[in-house]
Amino acid sequence: MAVAERAQQFWAELATAYENAGRPTLERLVRLGNQQTPQVKIAVSTLHDWLNGRTVPHGRYDRYVMRLVDFLQQEAARAGSGYARRPEGWWQQLLAAARQERNAARGGRPAKRAAPPGPPPGSVTLPPDLAGFTGRAAELDVILDLLDPDGGPGGGPGNAAAAAVVVSAVAGMGGVGKTALAVHAAHQARERGWFPGGILFADLRGYSNGPQVEVGAVADRFLRALGVKVKDLPGTDEKLDAWRLHLDTQAAQGRPLLVVLDNVREPGQIGALLPAAPHRALLTSRHTLSSLPARRVDLYPLSPADAVDLLDRTLCDARVTGQRDDALRLVRLCGHLPLALKIIGALLRDEPVRCLADQADELQDARDRLDLLAYDGDDDEGRPLAVRASLELSYRHLTEPQQRTLRLLAAAPGPDVSTTAAVALLGETATHARRLLVGLVRIHLLEPAAAGPERWAMHDLVRLFADDLGRREAAGDGREAAVSRLFHHYLATAREADSHLWPEQTGPASGLFTDRDQALTWLDAERSNLVAAALAAPAHHPAATGLAQALATYFTHFGHFADSIRLCTVAAAVFRQAGDRLGEGDALNTLGAALVSVRDLERAVDIFREVVGICRDAGDRHHEAMALHNLGSALMRLERFPEAAETFHRARALFSEIDDLFGQAQAMGGMAALAVDAGRPELAVQTLTEVVVLFREVGDRRSQGMALSNLGLALARLGRLDEAVTAYNDALAALRHAGDRLSEGSTLRNLGSVLAESGREGEAARTLTDAIAVCRETDDRHGEAMAMTDLGLLRYQERKFADAVDHFTTAAALFGETGDRNHEASTLNNLGGALVATGRLTDAVDAGSRELRICRELGDHEGEGIVLKNLGRALSELGHFDEAADHLTAAAAVFRELGDPGRAAEALLHAVAARARAAR
Repeated sequence: MAVAERAQQFWAELATAYENAGRPTLERLVRLGNQQTPQVKIAVSTLHDWLNGRTVPHGRYDRYVMRLVDFLQQEAARAGSGYARRPEGWWQQLLAAARQERNAARGGRPAKRAAPPGPPPGSVTLPPDLAGFTGRAAELDVILDLLDPDGGPGGGPGNAAAAAVVVSAVAGMGGVGKTALAVHAAHQARERGWFPGGILFADLRGYSNGPQVEVGAVADRFLRALGVKVKDLPGTDEKLDAWRLHLDTQAAQGRPLLVVLDNVREPGQIGALLPAAPHRALLTSRHTLSSLPARRVDLYPLSPADAVDLLDRTLCDARVTGQRDDALRLVRLCGHLPLALKIIGALLRDEPVRCLADQADELQDARDRLDLLAYDGDDDEGRPLAVRASLELSYRHLTEPQQRTLRLLAAAPGPDVSTTAAVALLGETATHARRLLVGLVRIHLLEPAAAGPERWAMHDLVRLFADDLGRREAAGDGREAAVSRLFHHYLATAREADSHLWPEQTGPASGLFTDRDQALTWLDAERSNLVAAALAAPAHHPAATGLAQALATYFTHFGHFADSIRLCTVAAAVFRQAGDRLGEGDALNTLGAALVSVRDLERAVDIFREVVGICRDAGDRHHEAMALHNLGSALMRLERFPEAAETFHRARALFSEIDDLFGQAQAMGGMAALAVDAGRPELAVQTLTEVVVLFREVGDRRSQGMALSNLGLALARLGRLDEAVTAYNDALAALRHAGDRLSEGSTLRNLGSVLAESGREGEAARTLTDAIAVCRETDDRHGEAMAMTDLGLLRYQERKFADAVDHFTTAAALFGETGDRNHEASTLNNLGGALVATGRLTDAVDAGSRELRICRELGDHEGEGIVLKNLGRALSELGHFDEAADHLTAAAAVFRELGDPGRAAEALLHAVAARARAAR
């Protein structure tokens, strides 16, 4: 096989998918990881390296890579590029092969020709390699490529570009494992015989409490290690010259060496020690050392899996294996930081019978966590085993303005902060604020956030450290005023972004956003921070209620219902405490709508009834009518049709009394949707046709699109499929114009179903695939499950049973997560049929058993009878005749109770046949 054949294929396939998808921005691709549960943090630079054939994704990113290629392939299909989609299993196999090939290249590079006998290897002064070193595979790969005298895999002695990278720097926050990685990489290089001249190590103590080590002293140590006798050592002033001369001599003799300089604080500290090619230098620093001509390898906290592995290797007992969930929680509380994990490991080794859950419970209280992450004694290099002490060493090297910036940033709620938000928080000019932020990045107390450019994030333990200091210095920092400025910034910007969400509006003239897309980009990027700010704002601050109002449309259109529920619950309580009944009613109305969307219908009904009462008492007839309309919709979803009809009539009457034509159209639309659900689609078609005209006249494209979508549903129920397709396409045009992605997803699903019913299978599959993509984007898991089910049914009809199994399996899981037990049961029934068609009878029995449990929980006797019969037939096919007969007999009993003697007799006949076969 050619060198890196599988890796080259992976890079080529990924690049092809990316090109055919229209080259989406890397920031958009980063957001795919943020939308996963749990989130996958991915850097733009990492994506850039994958797409440009520089690195193969590490195993920790497997879940993200599969989401990435799925997204790219969906976008390519949407663009009509003709790209041939690859199945997920194919990508998994290719990625695994590429990674295996890459690991083999790293761990077992091609053997070099045996060198002629020569002088023995030079001195090695490295500290011992860390026993059980784990993780850091990708970073180790990069470092070894840079240290390789032949220029890395695929290079060779003539690779001048690689050889030009003489100095490599491992940079990261205190306790992240820089020294361990550098020492491990140096030991790997020694084992490969790369530096016959020797490998020299020195700790510059750039962040210790004592004085830094002088470069002359380091040169003296290095010269002694290389065999220079004490009597031949020059004076202090000439030692660096002697060191340079010795490096030249080593190079002339073909004996390159590696210099490892640990804990470098500033470039000026080590410039005279750095060698030239063919030698190499490897540095570690908490600073970025940007002025050095070096290739930097930034080190971040471990992945959860690697952190658990490190804890396991540290403990050397069975606790991690037997208490995996508690181990994951424990490493998360340690921020996946190696130093913190080393400390926790030491504490747990002292108490070998203590369970991990108890240790995690102790760390749960953030106020005490840093104090608990300490252990009596020092590490192997004489440093205190305490996270606070480690961070203190970095903090003391900041300027006063940088220290204040760090303290105030810790007070900002949310996972990150943008440069613009930091300007508001700090009360500085944009130029000065950014300079302060970059200064904190250089010492790795802050880092560029994965969410995009000009965003900054702080490690959890750094935040605890800085917040503790900030509370002590709150008065001098002006902390309360700073946070209030930040909240006002979020509120004002959110209100302006909201004004851009309706295409008919142009937004205020302040010019923060040029168009709707820019406003949405800001809302997507700041969503977590806005929610955190609303929850953290004191009751008297306008942001405590204003953010819930400003974000209501955004949350509704893009499916962020959990956020809406949290914010509206808080806002309603604040309004209630202030005696603002109308404000409370408004917040509760939005809360009720969000509850309907997550199918918490009974609670939504109670809340809408409360809103109706609040508005009636306040004399607000318009909002009373709107609440009645929403109440009718919730009752309809509960299939309480008579109550829903009466409520819609009350809403329409009230809208009519106040001459609200728009409200009347909404109420009519609700009544028409009710007619469809109640089995009277012909009445719904007539009403919805009028409603569409009314919404078109008032210019409400979103409501028009929803009415057209309901019209399509009514036409489909009447068998007027071509007209239904036209209505759905018109609905999609209106909804896309209005930017209502949530309704777009459900409309695409309905359109896909009608296309399938019309025999247009290719169009149906593409439309349902688009529906799934939109539902995932808006986190509409129930809608995704419905679309996935429809796609599974289509694949089953096409006799693509393996694909159908995949779709039904995913759909059943999603229905289970969303609590829709009825659809979960019916989908399990579909899954069982597809599994039987593929010959997987044992799996079919398992799916049927799960369905049977649900039917019994729901009291669905007919469903119970059907699944018992299906199970009996599958068990009979497996040769389990007695068990099959039991199920079939039970099915006959259920059908008999239901008054269905025909199906009861059929089940009994099969039962008798099974008993007969069992007796043979």
